[in-house]
Amino acid sequence: MGLFDRFKRKEEPKYDVTNLSVLDFDQGFVFDYNLKSWVIKEVYQYDWGKNNFTSEYKIDAGDEVGFLSVADEGELFISFSKPIKIQQLGEGLREQIRKNESAPERLVYEGVTYYLDEDSAGYFNDKTKGTNDWEELVSFDYMDEEEKLCLNITQWDDHNFEASAGVMVQAYEISNITPDE
Repeated sequence: MGLFDRFKRKEEPKYDVTNLSVLDFDQGFVFDYNLKSWVIKEVYQYDWGKNNFTSEYKIDAGDEVGFLSVADEGELFISFSKPIKIQQLGEGLREQIRKNESAPERLVYEGVTYYLDEDSAGYFNDKTKGTNDWEELVSFDYMDEEEKLCLNITQWDDHNFEASAGVMVQAYEISNITPDE
């Protein structure tokens, strides 16, 4: 510690430590969800245009890894998902999306019918890397009839697709939010 280090002001957090919410999440934060404590390992940002952004967090509970997506569109939309193999959504799905430049209106996964809710072109940035490298993508979001289960297909280019499935989460289900010290 140098002579003048003790006079430097510690940078103030960008959030109110007495009233943390999912909108304050950042790398290293810890929170409780579904009877487990989760640590945010990576932070991603999606730009959908017209000042519409979504944050996504790679989270780890020690015995399980998942993704928490947070969108604030006047109303808070939160989902918890895990990667699945796109082949589980039907044979020839990639080719169908490439050929039609869109995804099917309905998909069945594990006996549940999902309906196309939204398709969006946008950009992705891995904020954890500390760079400003944005990648193009197309996202196809599906919901079940009750809008409790969600499914997503992401197309990165003509050949690279990813899929995930999960559940919609209410903000009150996430608790004991603690920032990285």
